[in-house]
Amino acid sequence: MQRRLLNADHLQFRDLVRTFIDREIAPYREEWIANGLMPRPVWNKAGQAGLLGLSVPEEYGGAGVADFRYNAVLVEELCRAGALGLGSSFGIHANIVAPYLVRLTTEEQKKAWLPGFASGEIVTALAMTEPEAGSDLRAIRTTAVRHKGGWLINGQKTFITNGVNADLFLVAVKTDPAAGHRGMSLILVPATTPGFQRGRTLQKVGQAESDTAELFFDDAWVPENHLLGQEGRGFYHLMEGLPTERLSVSVMAVAVCETVLAMTVEYCNTRKAFSGRLIDLQHVRFVLAELASEIDIARTYVDRCIEEYNAGTFDAIDAAKAKWWTTELQRRVTDACLQLHGGYGYMREYPVAQAWLDGRVQTIWAGSTETMKEIIGRTLVARPT
Repeated sequence: MQRRLLNADHLQFRDLVRTFIDREIAPYREEWIANGLMPRPVWNKAGQAGLLGLSVPEEYGGAGVADFRYNAVLVEELCRAGALGLGSSFGIHANIVAPYLVRLTTEEQKKAWLPGFASGEIVTALAMTEPEAGSDLRAIRTTAVRHKGGWLINGQKTFITNGVNADLFLVAVKTDPAAGHRGMSLILVPATTPGFQRGRTLQKVGQAESDTAELFFDDAWVPENHLLGQEGRGFYHLMEGLPTERLSVSVMAVAVCETVLAMTVEYCNTRKAFSGRLIDLQHVRFVLAELASEIDIARTYVDRCIEEYNAGTFDAIDAAKAKWWTTELQRRVTDACLQLHGGYGYMREYPVAQAWLDGRVQTIWAGSTETMKEIIGRTLVARPT
């Protein structure tokens, strides 16, 4: 089915992203995986190429484009290059943190943070998850209390993407623990803040080049004007932002599915088995046919979600449906395609193996599959009359 989402401008941007990947990422990615980190200067190069500040207004150094199709192209191309981990790192910064900084910052904050955000001089991370609070944001324990004209922060975060490279953290805290989720706020914490410390770099199953870390706050003090948005409205700010994150994850999931299927079809057309090609076996053709059909259907839904997002009509239920379905599809596609590659599929030198490793987390982060189904299911329960 012909894709109708993108126009000539988006295709031109796609060419720009592909050129950047070919020049600055593809030759070095294996080295970054081995080292467990993408070097910090790559962020500056991405900023110089205009990849990071897509939605940042032009007066602050960005492209000023409120069109999520450009954001989708960025992470799609990273996933098509086999760099799902970098899609996650760049996606957190350019697709997920960006809306918070553009929408919620004061003029003073915009001038302080947005130019560096767009240029890659300031790398950002979203610090929500805690050791005992994953998908349940209401359970966070990190606190921030007023102290000497600022905020004194204490607590711990974990599984934070960009946790090693980030210069600025958007941190979810409880400013009024007695008020439950209504006592949650968002605070911007620079990495240079006294009392802030990065913990160990976490060793993940996949996406080794995407840095993930623990964060510790021990009487970490920031000025009062580092509050982002309204005090006590942090939970609601996050609820407004989470659909964007889940849409970005869905975009990546479909791009991985398409990429892995294409390489598997090519493999099955050339791999000899049982006096013929794998593709000549009816079972193999049936498996590929099922995957191709489901991927096309997922692509159609996600593209429609992007259109709804741009129109301002995309909501949390749409996001939950897209997120759980596409990531579960990604899990099934990568597993089935690895199986069709046989023993070679289990070798790290084959891209399907890396896609299988990198993609496993997709059904967990940004809200697990079970959480997404619960969000959807609650809307189907009839209230007693």
